[in-house]
Amino acid sequence: MRRFSLWAGAVLVGGLVLTALVSLVWTPFDPNDVNPSTRMLPPGWPHLMGTDVMGIDVLSRLMAGAQICLLVGVVAVSIAAVIGVPLGMLAGMRGGWVGRLVMRITDVLYAFPALLLAILLAAAVGGSTLTGMVAIGVATIPVFTRITRAACLQVMSQDYVLAARGCGTTWPTIARRHVWPNIAPLVGVQASVSFGMAILAEAALSYLGLATAITTPSWGRMLYEAQSKQLFSHPEQVIWPGLAIALAVLGFNLLGDGLRELLDPRLREVQ
Repeated sequence: MRRFSLWAGAVLVGGLVLTALVSLVWTPFDPNDVNPSTRMLPPGWPHLMGTDVMGIDVLSRLMAGAQICLLVGVVAVSIAAVIGVPLGMLAGMRGGWVGRLVMRITDVLYAFPALLLAILLAAAVGGSTLTGMVAIGVATIPVFTRITRAACLQVMSQDYVLAARGCGTTWPTIARRHVWPNIAPLVGVQASVSFGMAILAEAALSYLGLATAITTPSWGRMLYEAQSKQLFSHPEQVIWPGLAIALAVLGFNLLGDGLRELLDPRLREVQ
């Protein structure tokens, strides 16, 4: 029970990954096959979750949408971590005017939420999945920068780091030997939480028509189409994508909480 968050999150995330992998090779029906003769069928056999207003099997579209969720999460979190972690380490280890400059840049990025940044990018280059991934990734950079800087400041105050600096150890060596091994678990936890937030942001952007094309299976777009056309006549069309988004975000949040409790010695229970 002490590891409930970790196991529950791992099960939900594992289910999402498994669904995405299976959908690469098999879905009950073509997730883009428009068939007016089967439109708006209720849940039953062979359409277990029914069909939407275009006659597309909802289950197949949900399975294919899992690929978009994972793709957006991986790319967005990678962009944020690759840029934000080095900046945070630079600000935390060097301090001074370098640290202040990095944090001022971070404050500027905080002024541009993912949604606003996606609107700007869509106006400039057109809305697409790539635009959404880049917007979410750039908007998440400040989170990694601030968390990494705070962790670095704590590590840099330790006696063994002060001794290494007194012995003339170079900054890159200190970062590689002492700082990164101590902050890596925290970065991993933040990556898990940010993954869930990236999925939620992508769903919101797709709901607004800014992240994915109409023909691309996306849970956010499915939610918009169901809410705008079938909310009262077929409410189950809203439930399926909404439930998928909620479970995916919950899974990554639980996984992040479980990893934090597992890796942070301050939160471990005395055995």
